[in-house]
Amino acid sequence: MNRTPGRPLRADAERSVRAILAAAERVLAEHPGATMEQIAEAAGVTRTTVHRRFASRQALVDALAAEAAAKLAEAIEDGHPETAPPLVALHRATANVLRVKAAWGFALGPAAAGSEAAARIHEEIARRCVELLGRIQEQGVIAADADLEWVRRVYYALIGEALHGEPAIARTGRTTTADPATAPDPDTLAALIVDTVLHGVGPRPAR
Repeated sequence: MNRTPGRPLRADAERSVRAILAAAERVLAEHPGATMEQIAEAAGVTRTTVHRRFASRQALVDALAAEAAAKLAEAIEDGHPETAPPLVALHRATANVLRVKAAWGFALGPAAAGSEAAARIHEEIARRCVELLGRIQEQGVIAADADLEWVRRVYYALIGEALHGEPAIARTGRTTTADPATAPDPDTLAALIVDTVLHGVGPRPAR
């Protein structure tokens, strides 16, 4: 993004950037090959405005990826992973992550994976995830000899599959079923993901 180092954007310029990034997500999610001109039109700004803020299409995609990664980090922080009860934090963070990933599908997908800034954020997110899993392990819910990095990867895969298997959640936050009232929302999907990653799919021991 073309910003003067150490100098924040004016409020109007910041709003313009947010509008461009939001439009880029919408347009690129539908048409990954969309041009800067198409994104500018969707954002309601001129092509010159887009080029003033972003030196190239790749710079725009990189900024979009970094913005989405930052949203993901905020969603996890909202779960209070370091202070809330670990299982509560994991559930809340998972539901939040599902919402963000659904809303920023392009920016958090492989087509936008080249951003170094976004990569650094994702590395920090992964580290914090392992730390939270470690807190859960200390409570005896995860086996003491479990590889927490592997658990994290399984957890990530379940999130990805939940979104992949429920495409309508990206548009509405709910799945499309014959009875919308019973369709799983992010909180329901989060409960399924957390239960599966912590307990698997085998029969539960009799109580």
